[in-house]
Amino acid sequence: MNLHDLSVIGTPALLATTVAVFILAGVVKGVVGLGLPTISMAMLALVMAPAQAAALLIVPSLITNLWQARPWPTLMQVLRRTGSLQAGVCVGTIAGALWLGAPAGHWASVCLGVALVLYAAWGLFGKPPTVPAQREGALGAVVGLATGVVTAATGVFVIPAVPYLQALRLDKDGLIQAMGISFTVSTVALAAGLWLNGSYTPDAAGASVLMLLPALAGMALGQWLRDRLSPRAFKQCFMVSLALLGAYQVAQGLAG
Repeated sequence: MNLHDLSVIGTPALLATTVAVFILAGVVKGVVGLGLPTISMAMLALVMAPAQAAALLIVPSLITNLWQARPWPTLMQVLRRTGSLQAGVCVGTIAGALWLGAPAGHWASVCLGVALVLYAAWGLFGKPPTVPAQREGALGAVVGLATGVVTAATGVFVIPAVPYLQALRLDKDGLIQAMGISFTVSTVALAAGLWLNGSYTPDAAGASVLMLLPALAGMALGQWLRDRLSPRAFKQCFMVSLALLGAYQVAQGLAG
């Protein structure tokens, strides 16, 4: 890694903006447990191509989600219940990348905006039903495929995977771990999809590694804030902001 890796970001002003976005995204993840790729894609897509933004989030997302996927002794237990979801995510993301190509242009802005609005609506109002145990395998695969296609199109991999994981009625620790596993798999699949489309170059990978530091700093700040703020109030403000940003991106994409 060197300063040449940062050349994929562009001007010093854009670099400063990118660092600030990853700090903010890390704060959000530190407070509410998710949202790093969502907020980073939402904000960075306003100032750079969606495919470039998706490439930058790979390493920060991967490392923070691997951390969230612990504790290792319970990993296999959670994987047994979510394995079909993870397999579907991999297939859906790679198929979506080959079918749709790298996120680019007005359609990517519209897709990302719609995903953000749906994510915000779920966060504010969603109450997922319970998934019957005998249907977890088949339904998990379908949800995984859908999540994979959304991931390939937008770089955001929370819809519909997170509502589905909530519907499994895991305990709090199990849900946090399951989200960490799902996000890790989605990140790796997204990296593979971007590589297939020529969007994940060595320079992009190096810049992504350098964005890990501001993301981790933001997470540390978010964890500190979590002890001093109401996570529910913070999450409500966060979701409303995402909904407004998503609506703006849809309007911008349709106008273009």
